[in-house]
Amino acid sequence: MSDETPDSLIPYDEIVQEALRAVVGRVLGEIQSTGGELPGIHHFYITFKTGAAGVSIPPHLRERFPDEMTIVLQNKFWDLEVGEEGFSVGLSFNKVPAKLSIPFAAITAFVAEAIDVEDAGIEVGPAPEPERVAELEERLAADAALRKAFEALTPGRQREYNLHISDAKQAETRNRRIDKVIPRILDGRGLRDR
Repeated sequence: MSDETPDSLIPYDEIVQEALRAVVGRVLGEIQSTGGELPGIHHFYITFKTGAAGVSIPPHLRERFPDEMTIVLQNKFWDLEVGEEGFSVGLSFNKVPAKLSIPFAAITAFVAEAIDVEDAGIEVGPAPEPERVAELEERLAADAALRKAFEALTPGRQREYNLHISDAKQAETRNRRIDKVIPRILDGRGLRDR
């Protein structure tokens, strides 16, 4: 037996990490159950180990963040899926879309940025839905089948299409993007679904 007594026989760090992961899972599950909508002005910072087992991120992000990465879930995210062991989400990095899969075990930090607002008792409603791109709205108005298919998509998928189209600066490019995604919308698929 060693003469050195451990600081504690209770693994506090381990317990705190397990609790953190449970909180992240529950919060993200709540967001997923509401169609991917964050309430009010909430946004979340999630830091994770990029080299942890089960983490799946594009190679260019792994090169840029070889050890640890922080993502922000606020307005521009899509296809949030939460499971028992982790979550996946679509995000844009310098206007390049990426799908990330992150096990809860890889998470090292989670910060909810609306805590002060909530503690102050300020009531905030849901974030306003961004206006649909005019060119998309025109196409939906002109084609009943397209409108029906678009409205059948989840709010997150609708937002994903709207953001993809609105990122184009010129009307010509926006119209080309709409032309490209119409078959996917009619098939009931999201922008990045296979």
